[in-house]
Amino acid sequence: MLCLGMSGGLDKVHENPLDLPNTFLHDGAAVLVRDGRVIAAIEEERLNRIKHSNKFPRNAIQHCLASAGVQLCDIDRIAFYATEAYCNAMLGRLVISQPDLSLPLDAKLLLQNLLLQEFGTEVDPSRISFVDHHLTHSVSAFAMSGFEQSLILSIDGGGDFLSGLVAVGSGAQIDQLTTFPENNSLGLFYLEAIRYLGYGLFDEYKVMGLAPYGNPATYRKVFEQFYELSANGGYRVHLDRIGPALLRNIEVRKKGMPFTQQHRDVSASLQEALERIVFHVLRHYRDLTGMKRLCLAGGVAHNCTVNGKILYSGLFEDIFVQPAAHDAGCALGAALMVSDELGRPAPRERLEGGYWGPDLGSDGAVEQELNAWARHLDIERSDNVADRAADWMANGAVIGWVQGRSEFGPRALGNRSILADPRPAANRDRINAMVKKREGYRPFAPSVLEEDADEFFELPDGKRHFPFMNFVVRVRNDKRGLLGAITHVDGTARLQTVSYKTNPAYWDVIDAFKRRTGIPVLLNTSFNNNAEPIVDSVADAIATFLTTDLDGLVVGPFLVKKRATKLEDWTALAISLPPYASLYQVRAYTGRDRQETVCEIRTGHASRNSVRISHDLFDLLMRIKGEGVLGELLDTVTIDQARREALVSELRRLWEQRRVNLHPPHVIRVYPSSAQM
Repeated sequence: MLCLGMSGGLDKVHENPLDLPNTFLHDGAAVLVRDGRVIAAIEEERLNRIKHSNKFPRNAIQHCLASAGVQLCDIDRIAFYATEAYCNAMLGRLVISQPDLSLPLDAKLLLQNLLLQEFGTEVDPSRISFVDHHLTHSVSAFAMSGFEQSLILSIDGGGDFLSGLVAVGSGAQIDQLTTFPENNSLGLFYLEAIRYLGYGLFDEYKVMGLAPYGNPATYRKVFEQFYELSANGGYRVHLDRIGPALLRNIEVRKKGMPFTQQHRDVSASLQEALERIVFHVLRHYRDLTGMKRLCLAGGVAHNCTVNGKILYSGLFEDIFVQPAAHDAGCALGAALMVSDELGRPAPRERLEGGYWGPDLGSDGAVEQELNAWARHLDIERSDNVADRAADWMANGAVIGWVQGRSEFGPRALGNRSILADPRPAANRDRINAMVKKREGYRPFAPSVLEEDADEFFELPDGKRHFPFMNFVVRVRNDKRGLLGAITHVDGTARLQTVSYKTNPAYWDVIDAFKRRTGIPVLLNTSFNNNAEPIVDSVADAIATFLTTDLDGLVVGPFLVKKRATKLEDWTALAISLPPYASLYQVRAYTGRDRQETVCEIRTGHASRNSVRISHDLFDLLMRIKGEGVLGELLDTVTIDQARREALVSELRRLWEQRRVNLHPPHVIRVYPSSAQM
């Protein structure tokens, strides 16, 4: 019995985005289960390269079908991650706000049409289910926990007019105890506060990392005005009070401005407030139900600091956090829900891995793709890449590490990772500044051999199994100075333990590093820069390697270094626009008190996602029909050598920002693009 779960949007990548609330229709994904067991799962962003993609997950669905060797017509049930009534209400709201939009007000019909357009298959309406958003969160956690019974807490920004629920799972049954209305959303509570720190949607985890630099007492009384705790685990948040109070008490930070101690203290007070509310709910329902185990899901469950404090509190004997706790994980819950309805429930087994994405392919295919970049890369095949990679890192290198199938969820768990020596604090600063290109305060996670975890980290009750980076734990006092690159300012780290059984290739490289240094730990962060999702394919890995200051790249059995390049090596590449990018000419003020025509390249259809480009580059990009070899395009315009070099440099900067694609002419599939005047 094959069941496909989906999350994400209801428009295609080339279309204008449906302007629905930000708390809905994002983090698109697809998950395929056979008889309750996951065959394949991936987030759409990994494939269409749009962060937190709110597009119809066409590529993710295609990956799932290909992994099983089936067609869409072979799927017994397709499940979408929200109720039909909610989707129809959102569509109705959209049509009212955009009356010229031609759109059916029937979500099931819209989904049928999309499946027909993208896969050429007419799906009978009886095979399509719309399922409760927060139940999908709950099922995604409980069904993967291995627990026979547990308390379940789902909390996020919103969905199906709610922001969370508390339930009890027993066997294959989930019984709902209470729900939280959308106006009591802890996700929106956090989001509303961080707006005054220069952050927005999907930046919540950045503030979680900033909080340890602050003192929660500074604004504790201010934040206590924003929420109330009531009897029986109840609470209420006052979103309307946050803005006025913070405007009175702090200097609002605009994006890109430096952080002051005020901003650090606000972060700490916000984090403390969230923890107080969550603990208030959990204590009551733990006492009410007597449950000794806990499952967590929903976007707020990615707050690893809260999770770590629950872990140390002793409230529960065991805790399982769904590794894709955000809305992408709803695709998993949706698939499992309809599989259970068809008599094929998930087996009661603890999830150990979650490497369900695309594989790299054969060694021959990987080698062919690397060799296409021979003018830019030095490539060596090795029978023992773990030892060689460990040598690199022990000698100070920061490397990309790409092996096997990609991970499902937002964490790089050792198959699409950037790795480095966890000891020098300078590695943290270097990776933040030169590779990830992000705020310098942001911490990195350690990956440790499971059997050595207790030696380096304070783990409650001797627990050593933390495979998903879901918990912030304390680094042992005598190890904090040693592990300078992964120990946060408060002496903690977001831990991943690695077992040989689950990921032997990753275990091997950590073990090889241990044999050289005595340290069974590596710094692990996701393999991407700040402009893109985590890499998935070999092509993604090469692009990120060549547009960051990584020292080396390991892909399957291949060791890769950068070559010194000349201008002609770059002009030999092809150029194309990614499917989410468009060219525009608009009238704008240029700082001289008058309007001029300026050229832009936009990702999406909003001017806020635009970057200005030179007129010469605009003219060059307009000449592209699908793709074009850069040197041949440059030969069609009359420019001197200096201007030629400047245009290549401008293109390379845009490639770093993932606004254009550069690639060997025959390697990358080309998508159509559009230009607007």
